[in-house]
Amino acid sequence: MKSIKTGEINVKLIWFDSIGAKSSSFLVETPDIKILVDPGAAIMQPSYPLPPSEKYRLRNEALGKIVESSKKAELIFISHYHYDHHTLPEETCEIYRNKQLWIKNPNLWINYSQWKRARKFLGQLYSLLEDKELEDLFHEPEKTEFESPEKSIPLALSKNYEDYQSRKNELLKRGKKWFKKMSRIWKKKPWIKEFNGKNVEVKFADAQILNFGSTQVKFTLPLFHGIEYDKLGWVIGLVVENKGSKILYTSDLQGPIIEDYAEWIIKENPDILIIDGPATYLLGYMLNQINLDRAINNICSILEKIKPELIIYDHHLPRDSQFRERVSRVYKIAEEKKQNLLTFAEMLGKEPLILTLKNA
Repeated sequence: MKSIKTGEINVKLIWFDSIGAKSSSFLVETPDIKILVDPGAAIMQPSYPLPPSEKYRLRNEALGKIVESSKKAELIFISHYHYDHHTLPEETCEIYRNKQLWIKNPNLWINYSQWKRARKFLGQLYSLLEDKELEDLFHEPEKTEFESPEKSIPLALSKNYEDYQSRKNELLKRGKKWFKKMSRIWKKKPWIKEFNGKNVEVKFADAQILNFGSTQVKFTLPLFHGIEYDKLGWVIGLVVENKGSKILYTSDLQGPIIEDYAEWIIKENPDILIIDGPATYLLGYMLNQINLDRAINNICSILEKIKPELIIYDHHLPRDSQFRERVSRVYKIAEEKKQNLLTFAEMLGKEPLILTLKNA
């Protein structure tokens, strides 16, 4: 782990992509509360230049460090249900025992893949720690009307794409159709309720604000995992503030690609910013050049308008041996503005593993 501090907030970075396994896990300590963030780790994609045995070794090493760090935590936050952000209890039940969990709401503003993963996670948690069945937590869906998510991203939707605009309009139309399909699922299928058991407590984090002494913990509304109507679903961001010192964690905004999310970061003006980057290793597949350019423009805007003490710029990016070249303007602006912009590997005094392998 690597500790960084602002005021009375201590952040212990546990594992990020730049050291060889997919993860963005860290421990936040204030005088009032200790929070373990996104206790998950996953192996790198097939194109990552390591043999499978080494990928698994690094993933298991990451998980071991997360388990050890969990012993110090009182509260665990899970921003969404991808396996680089949470771990199934059947593998690491000890992470969650005697903890208060604040997790992405599993019932709404969630894609179908994560809907199923959330139920698998909560089913194992309830079975292993409370010796009860997931069905005991089921209840009828609440009567809810889901407003268009476009209302929360006016900057993104006002963007002029010029020659790409007709294609963008087509994608937005498809996205709206997908959103309506998902909202029908949220309205019809059984919901899961929060619970306070003998060995674990589970609360839903979306848009909640918690106060612990002089520490305030803010969870965002659901944010798109990438572009507008991204089929990967939604994530929850995190802000922790203590006596005027503040950290902000984006979870998986992939850049951020959406301009409104960059403005949120600028408005919060954190002292420590832990931000994920675009998935450049998927360029030409799940990421196009237009959205990569948006992500670059947005992080550059952040670098130009605020000056955190430290920016951890990791997750997604260091899966690609060309990530520095592909976001070169970000590094140029960071140098011009004298921004302390680093991957976790660089915090440890190392090169990102992907670059070490590239140059070997």
